[in-house]
This record gives sequence, structure tokens and C-alpha cells, in this order.
Amino acid sequence: MLASLEPYAAIGVTILVVVVIALGQLAVAQLFGPKVRHGPVKDRPYESGMPLVMDTRRRFHIRFYLLAVLFLLFDVEIVFMWPWARVFHHAAATGASVPLADGTLAGRGFLAVGMGVFFVLLLFGLLYEWKRGALEWD
Repeated sequence: MLASLEPYAAIGVTILVVVVIALGQLAVAQLFGPKVRHGPVKDRPYESGMPLVMDTRRRFHIRFYLLAVLFLLFDVEIVFMWPWARVFHHAAATGASVPLADGTLAGRGFLAVGMGVFFVLLLFGLLYEWKRGALEWD
């Protein structure tokens, strides 16, 4: 029983050390840190050092959120393109095939066609959003 738990001992010790360090830092900050004074002026909310001018629960137009989602969509695209570019560069420079997850080998042509399909799908998504007016600001 104990031998089967032995591989997890390092993980348990690491978690224990992290918890002890975190609690130690909190205790030191509480003991030696600055004491906060409270009052009506000190407890008033502010944003970036500026006093509030209007209600913080005002409504924003949906276009702000659509633009944020579009930004995330095309930003995540870069996350997928970076490893592909490294693998493609390796395959193109050495002429070697790259093993895929299912054990088959992929050459430069397969990698280029795969990224081409990815770009076409993203292009259709961008054209769809453009046609729907998500990028227009009146």
C-alpha cells in the first residue's frame, strides 16, 4: 500500500512547502505590514486613483463585447500558429517528416495544407462577422 503512494510523495511535499510558504508570507505581512486606517474618505471607491463620476453599473453596447470576443478568437489563432510554424520550419529545413499523434508521418505539404484549411476557416469567420456588421462602429 505504501509503495504504491511513493511516487506521489514529492507532489505532497511540494504542496506542503507551498502552503507553509504562503501562510508564512501572510503572517509576516499581517505582523509587520502597514496598518490600514478606515474612514469615509478612505473607504470611498475609486478607479485608477480618480473619483467616480457616474454609476459603475451602466450598460455598455453589445459591440464592445463582440469586439472583445473577436479579438480573443483571432488572438488564440496566434497561439495555434506558433507551434505549427516551428514544426513546419523544422520539416522544411531538414526535409524530414514529422510524426503526428496517431503515429503517421506528415511532410511539408500536409502541414501547409492543414494550415491553409485553418486560414480558410478563419477567413470565413472574419467575412461572416464583417457581413453581420460586428466591425462597424456608427
